[in-house]
Amino acid sequence: MKHGSDILGRVARSLRARRGGARLRAVALIGIDGSGKTTQAHRLADALTVAGLPATYHRNAGGRAWLGRLAQRLGRRDAQGLLGNRGMLAVESVLRWLAIARALLGALLTGRTAVMDRYAVCQYASIRAHDGRRGERLARLAYRLFPSPQVTFLLTVDPREAYRRIERRGTDHEPIDYLRAADAAYRSLPEFPTFVVIDANRTPDEVTRQIRDHLAAWLRATGSPVTRTPLLTPLAAPAHP
Repeated sequence: MKHGSDILGRVARSLRARRGGARLRAVALIGIDGSGKTTQAHRLADALTVAGLPATYHRNAGGRAWLGRLAQRLGRRDAQGLLGNRGMLAVESVLRWLAIARALLGALLTGRTAVMDRYAVCQYASIRAHDGRRGERLARLAYRLFPSPQVTFLLTVDPREAYRRIERRGTDHEPIDYLRAADAAYRSLPEFPTFVVIDANRTPDEVTRQIRDHLAAWLRATGSPVTRTPLLTPLAAPAHP
């Protein structure tokens, strides 16, 4: 375990050192379920690649949806019913940590921009929404190894609209009370002032435009040659809900 931590430590230090350069190394999209993170992260990875900055999509999920489906097969209501609230958060924290570690290692080895669908702050928000702040300190100690992305987009959406979207897709379910708690949790994080807040109540194409407008400005400010490529070229309708 110590050997693995040493390797990840070198990865984190390398990514921090590279972050001082002009090239965009990592972007994270965060927000409550139903905010459109996955759709926009796929679109962004595709757009950056087309623009001449090869990018890879990384889904840094904590396994809660999968655990929920498993719980229902076993006759339990959801993941909390299967593992208990703190048990579910512990498993989620470990699975997300492993996913992020794999994404960062892949970014280092390939040199591609990492487009993160969820990141460490999503775990802090999940802990706050489910269990107050108990356990957050331990999670922060475990996740502090990971460097902050150069840009973190917080997709904000009315919890009622998020609830309608989740019900329409029909693959899972989130109580409206939890969505409200998660929305408040993201806004309460100490990292909140560093987020680029995106209005995700709009259509997917309008949300895409907001994200790319901000990144185009960031890339111009760093003098990246990517600004000479068609970063804002419209994309087809999203293939991922």
